Amino acid sequence: MTKIALISLTASAVLFGGGYKIPENSLNAMALSAAYVAHAHGADAAYYNPANMALSHVHALEIDMTYIGLSGIDFVGKVAQSSADISSETESFLVPTLHYVSPMIGDVVFGLSIVVPGGLSKRWKDQPARGYAKEFTLQVVEVNPTVAYRINDTLGVGVGVRLVHSSGIVQSQSLASRDLEGESWDFGYNLALTYKPLPSLSLAATYRSNVDLTEVGEAKLYFPDNSDYSGNKLYDGDAEVSVPLPASLSLAAAYTFENRTTVELVYERSFWSAYEELDFDYEASIGALTSSFDDPITKDWSDTNTIRLGVTQPYEQWVVMAGVAYDETPVPEKSLNFELPDSDAWIASMGARYVYDAHWSVGAAALADIKQERNIKDNEIGIAGDFKNARAYLVTLGVEYRF
Repeated sequence: MTKIALISLTASAVLFGGGYKIPENSLNAMALSAAYVAHAHGADAAYYNPANMALSHVHALEIDMTYIGLSGIDFVGKVAQSSADISSETESFLVPTLHYVSPMIGDVVFGLSIVVPGGLSKRWKDQPARGYAKEFTLQVVEVNPTVAYRINDTLGVGVGVRLVHSSGIVQSQSLASRDLEGESWDFGYNLALTYKPLPSLSLAATYRSNVDLTEVGEAKLYFPDNSDYSGNKLYDGDAEVSVPLPASLSLAAAYTFENRTTVELVYERSFWSAYEELDFDYEASIGALTSSFDDPITKDWSDTNTIRLGVTQPYEQWVVMAGVAYDETPVPEKSLNFELPDSDAWIASMGARYVYDAHWSVGAAALADIKQERNIKDNEIGIAGDFKNARAYLVTLGVEYRF
């Protein structure tokens, strides 16, 4: 349960997708700002477009390591008429990913990806933010086996199963405090279709289902609290909560010119409207703390659009890539909180891969996610002020082996 709360709260601050999604989970995807659906062609096609495994087949394994650095978020304004000039803590993480595509068996091919499709971390040391989000940490790992079928030389389809493990911590501390931990295994599916009307043109559609992260864990609630979770413990027992990892639909077109330059445009729709409220359930009454920790919290997030553009240029033994994207936030002003002070963002990236021989290639990519300043007039939580300087910087190193 803890993780769910924390997921909804910190993801936006931590990652490069609106809300708490992480769309960049391979070297090529990082270099192209995830404009990598119709033209996905390596081992990572197992995740980004399994239908492509059957049309542009490679028997390959890719392993990547990504560094994520998150800036602090500055807030200047008022909360419930009290002035505040505070910043969240900076964060850094290392995230490994793996992709594999099997040999063809007739017209069928199998794939496997182990990725991080969402997650976050946000810590505030100062009040009033500490009362909402002293720490929100979320870890999400997805194991995604897929299978693809080549209908003919121009049409392929793919399907997969999403096995998602999540775990997290959520702490808030003011007069009353909470300390929660939880984890869960949850399931979904993904679908893919690729059509190549011309050798130089690829059209693709992919769909990833919603996965409800149903966190089950333990909660400790204190009142009053003396700042070190040793006050009067009013509750110590089981708790759970559910939040969505939203469904998403991507429509993509990639065209390769005579000079071998490939340009890809992706439209992505994320169905965040599934996140209507955050509701914690406890195995027993929490008495006077019900209004603080048990009453449902309205979210009313909105579906969002993301536009991605990527360019790939081979040159001798090099493949050079660059991308840009504009990503909308799903978080409405009325329910924005310190747990997830999200905003619309511009994303820019670049990278290169060196093809050493017929089997080995290595590369690096970097991405910057620049969140726009968010001005809150006076929302339902009593926040009036500016959130600014939210940034995420990512660097990926990767190696691919083709069998």
